[in-house]
Order: sequence, then structure tokens, then C-alpha cells
Amino acid sequence: MASYTRAWRNFKRMQDLTVAIASLIYAGAAVHAIGRLPGGPGLVLRWILLWPALYLAASLVAPLLIAPVRRWLTKYVWMSFQAGFGQTPGSVIMGVVLLMGAAMFIYWQIATVAATGAYRANVFSAYAAGIGILAAQAVLVRTLERRPDVRALIEEG
Repeated sequence: MASYTRAWRNFKRMQDLTVAIASLIYAGAAVHAIGRLPGGPGLVLRWILLWPALYLAASLVAPLLIAPVRRWLTKYVWMSFQAGFGQTPGSVIMGVVLLMGAAMFIYWQIATVAATGAYRANVFSAYAAGIGILAAQAVLVRTLERRPDVRALIEEG
């Protein structure tokens, strides 16, 4: 078992926590939406579960299977590590602020649809797609640490 630097462990943990927190926010919004959104149970379930599941799957699988997208996202993940994401209090606070902003937006959209009865854009699908990309990044962190050139930079000793 490799012993990684503290910075890498914090970065990896932050990637995982970001996916978990975003998923919890989504689950909370979905529970909040049930009974508030118009159109009956079938429409509401398609709106908050079916379509978003398809978007989540596509945004998770595509970056892992399409080589140019995988290379680009892997480079982005590595640059995020090098920039200090998840390793400083400021970057953690910024991540939390961004997640809370997304949460406020999804709750605002629920209130708007409940008040007007009009479904405009499916914010649940967009948010689920974001969770899929975050999950792909968390997977790519593990891919990165298996590369010999990266492993040499992130291992202690």
C-alpha cells in the first residue's frame, strides 16, 4: 500500500466528499420536491429521478470511455491538485460555497415551478449531470495515482 503525501490524501478526500455532499443535496431537494411540484406522481418522478438518472449516467460514463474527454478531464483533475484544491481552508470553503449556491438554485427552481405550475428547464437533470462529472473526477483521481510519473510526485519518501 502506497503512502501518499498529505496534500494528495486531502485532495482525494475532497473529491470524494464533494460527490457525497452534492448527492446529499440532490436527495434533499428531491424529497423536498415531492408533494410540491405539480403534475402528479408520474411526472414528478420522471422530472426528479428518471431523466436526471440518464444525465448522471451519461456525464459519468462519457468522460471515462471517450478517450479525448478522459484525457482532458484527467488533466483538469491534475491541475486542480496542483492549484491546491481541497488542500487549503480557502479552497474547501470555496467548494462549500459553490455547492450551497447550487443547492439554493435547485430549491429556488422547485419553488418557482410550484408557484407557476410551469416546468421550464429541468434543474434536476443539470444537477445530476454535475454529480456525474464530479464522480468521474473522483474515479480519475485513482487513475492518476496509478500512473508512474504522477505516483512519483504524490508518494511520500
